[in-house]
Amino acid sequence: MSAVLIIAHAERAEAVSASKRLVDWLESEGHTVELGRVEASAIGRSELAADEPIGTMPDLAVSVGGDGTMLRSFDLVAAAGVPVLGVNVGHLGYLTEFEPAQLTETVAAALEGTLGISVRMMVSATVRRRPGEDPDDPDSHDADTWTGLNEVVLEKRDPGHTVRLEVWLDGDMFATYATDGLIVSTPTGSTAYSLSAGGAVVAPTHSSLQVTPVAPHMLFDRSLLLPPDTEIGIRVVSERPALAAVDGRSATMLQTGDELVVTRAPYEAQFVTAGGDSFHRVLKHKFGLKDR
Repeated sequence: MSAVLIIAHAERAEAVSASKRLVDWLESEGHTVELGRVEASAIGRSELAADEPIGTMPDLAVSVGGDGTMLRSFDLVAAAGVPVLGVNVGHLGYLTEFEPAQLTETVAAALEGTLGISVRMMVSATVRRRPGEDPDDPDSHDADTWTGLNEVVLEKRDPGHTVRLEVWLDGDMFATYATDGLIVSTPTGSTAYSLSAGGAVVAPTHSSLQVTPVAPHMLFDRSLLLPPDTEIGIRVVSERPALAAVDGRSATMLQTGDELVVTRAPYEAQFVTAGGDSFHRVLKHKFGLKDR
């Protein structure tokens, strides 16, 4: 028998209903079920506390929602190498491959090992505080490392102003950007915020890091597609602070002289997949592209 973690979107009735059905079926088959904090209260089961880690890592995680729920799921289990099966009850659902109508059959196939695994690189970010900050300030030292599937963003805090950011590549100064922000995305994240900022679409199984400026006030406004092991340092050089976010969730604020160091994560995300449509066909379907 297997252990399954279910993470669903609590504010979507279809996600809650599908999760309840899946819980009942899994328990009837003798599997053990743990519920992620996002939806457990809606299902009527006990839930994890806000800062409580998962006790025993499951054999499979099932994400029932949209892309945001998938990002939360990988945040919980990717470091342990747990595969995530994505069920789409969201809007675009670019990261979610399966539909609710075949939920139990799909999960059964995943537990039997008849579905495939697609491995995707992830990204990590660590803050290096400027020298001389108050040692009694809890933020005046190297912060914890945040890890994401899609992207790390460093962006302006103050509306109506830009922020000046120095970019260093493997220790070499590259350029100073006057911009609304900078996005460092994985190939999976190339179709998220980076795409809306004018970045290139990269096949999700490719290995690379993409640096994309957001509304830069300078002539050089192109994305950089870099080798996956590049160390990208982004230093705040303006007097205005900048906010760091990972996969859409706020991480910390950087002051003048602070640096955000972005690298490839030490582990990868594992997507459960049926191995059907190719990347370009999925892209065409999700974005409604026409033949003519």
